[in-house]
Parts: sequence; structure tokens; C-alpha cells
Amino acid sequence: MSELSSAGSAVLAWASGGLLQASGWQVLAFTLLVTHITIAAVTIFLHRAQAHRALELHALPSHFFRFWLWLTTGMVTKEWVAIHRKHHAKCETDEDPHSPVAHGIRTVLLRGSELYRAEAKNAQTLAKYGHNTPDDWLERQLYSRFTWHGVALMLVVDLALFGALGLTVWAVQMLWIPITAAGIINGIGHWWGYRNFEAADASTNVSPWGLIIGGEELHNNHHTYPTSAKLSVKPFEFDIGWGYIRLMELLGMAQVRKMPPLLKLGTPKPVADRQTLEALIAHRYEVMASYARQLQQVCADELGRLKAQGAQNTQRWADMRLALRWLHRDVEKIPAALRAQVDSACDQSAALTKLVAMREELRALWTRTNVSAEQLVADLQAWCRRAEDSGIASLQEFARQLRAAQA
Repeated sequence: MSELSSAGSAVLAWASGGLLQASGWQVLAFTLLVTHITIAAVTIFLHRAQAHRALELHALPSHFFRFWLWLTTGMVTKEWVAIHRKHHAKCETDEDPHSPVAHGIRTVLLRGSELYRAEAKNAQTLAKYGHNTPDDWLERQLYSRFTWHGVALMLVVDLALFGALGLTVWAVQMLWIPITAAGIINGIGHWWGYRNFEAADASTNVSPWGLIIGGEELHNNHHTYPTSAKLSVKPFEFDIGWGYIRLMELLGMAQVRKMPPLLKLGTPKPVADRQTLEALIAHRYEVMASYARQLQQVCADELGRLKAQGAQNTQRWADMRLALRWLHRDVEKIPAALRAQVDSACDQSAALTKLVAMREELRALWTRTNVSAEQLVADLQAWCRRAEDSGIASLQEFARQLRAAQA
């Protein structure tokens, strides 16, 4: 009886705390650590290295990330990469595997993992978008063949370490990517947040501090420069995934291939030339973001003038406040129900009318593909002359900076 009692006590001790007999805080710290490693594996290996080829990884971290993802997610590299590439190729259309614009925010938030699994079974998607992903013996005979065995092994490890509480740890690990990646990034990252750049899709930056989801919070930046290994572009933004990449680079474990283009300004040229045009096209998102700030400044100045006149309760004030919020966005991004008010604000300001019209003319310089480079240079020169003759200080300064742009 004493032997049975001892055995029973041992089982109870294991069930209550596992091999480590860890405290609640220690279990929490372990859970946060392992889920963060999973996030790092997704953003560094699957996303930046595999899907977009923004960096090359040494075999050691590459194999570690593959093994870790097999343990903690059961995801197959080729499937994840193919689905993500298709998302970029078909963004915000009915063919986008997980767009809240196409499928609804509720669907993507609550059923994101279902959308992923359904697309993973699409052989055409894998064949078209899954190229150049690992296809070695380990991938064929283990990771792709026995996808559930890794997560089962992780369950055994968690139970052994923490006893019954290990089941909760494992459940959090299994839910981490479906919630953060399939839900928050694919859902909220195309529905709510701020935008640095007017990318063609609805992508947003969920937070300027990319800590919890490894930098993926900076989703608008990524959709603007998808092949960049670094997701932060503004001084106030932080991408922890980029920090890990830089550390691996210093250790010889990674090689960065691309970063966001940085617009350089030199001495303004007397007239815009072909190099100016090349700089404009190469840095068009940054250039247009600068132009948008000019629009916002004119709106803010107009609001200040109206306030000085005591016109805060007028329709003109309401229209201008709406313009301040939306006018810097591309026309198609302004909600249809608000366009009449935004247009009304423009009609009340000659400067805004001019700025909006010239923005569309400037955008045409890289959207007109049937025009020769010589003609585009001539059009750019004409645009700069009109801007400098406009009498609008912000537009004149913008044209001067444009002539200083370097490719």
C-alpha cells in the first residue's frame, strides 16, 4: 500500500506541476517566450525570407525555424508561402484568400484559420505561388508528410514540463498564430489603423511598435515595400523582427537583400531631368506621402482661419474638418458617402482645388505606360513650372524639393 501511495503521490505531484514544478509566473514567462519564438519564425523565415526573398538565411537558423514551426504550428512552408504570395497578387479581390474587404472583417477575424486551411488545399495556388520553397528530405518525409506529429510532440513536452497546466500552455501555442496572424494582421491590418503610404490595397499599420507580432504590425509599410527585410520606415516606428535580423546578420547567419528605398535630396536642379523622373518613380510612395502632408497643412491652415472668424459651427467648418481627415487619401479610398462633403471643402479653397488637381497630374507620370521617357520628362518639367507659378507656398516648396530628388 505504501508503494501505491507513493506512486499516487508522484502522479499527483506531476499533474499539479510537472517535472519543473514551476510557479505560475514561470509558466507565463515560458509561454510568452515560446510564442514569441514562433512569431519570430513566422515573420523572419516564412514571411520575409521565404515568401518575399528579402533576406537569405544561413542553414542553421533556417532549419531551426522549420523545426520550430513544425512543433508549434504544423504549418507547411510551401502552403504558407503560396497563400501569402497569392494574397499580395490578388489583394482585396474575391480571389484574395483572407481579405476583410472581400470576405468581411468578422469572417477573417473569427474564421481566418479556416480560410487558410481551405486555400492550402487549392492545388493551383500551391503550384503557381509555392515555388522555391524547401523540398529536401526533411520537408518531404517529415514536415509536410506528418504535419500533426510535431504539435502532438509539443503537447507531450508541455505536459511533461508543467503537468496538467501544460495543456493550457499548449492551447495558447496552438492559438497564437491563428489569432495574431490569421486574425489580427490579415483582418485588422486591412481594416483599421494608420497609413504612411497610399498603397493600392487597404493595408494599415496596426501599431507603430512592432513588438507582439514581430513587426508585422507595420502592415501598410510591408504592402508598400513587400520585398524589404525591414518593416519600419518612420523614426517613431520599431520593428523587433528587424532587430533579430540585424543580430543574425552580425553573426553571419543572415544576409539582407532589400530594404525600403530612401529618397535622397541634393541641390535643386534648374529644371527636372530624366534622373529626377527616375527618382520620382522609384520613390513615388514617399513622394506622394510628402505631397499628402502639404494637403493636410493647407486644410489645417484653412481651419485655423475659420476658427479665427468664429465659424466653428458652420457647414464649411464641418466640411473642412472632414477634408483634413480624408483629402490626403487617394480618391477611391474616400468613402462614397463622404465625397460630396470633401469636394465641397475643395470648392471653398482655391489652394486645395489646385493641389488636388496637380496631385492627379503628378500621379499620371508613372501610371501612363504608353508614353516615352522623353515626353514624361517634359511633362514633369511643365508640372514643376506650374507648381512654382501657382502662388501656393507649400506647392512651390514641394516642386523645389522634387527638383532636388536623387535616384
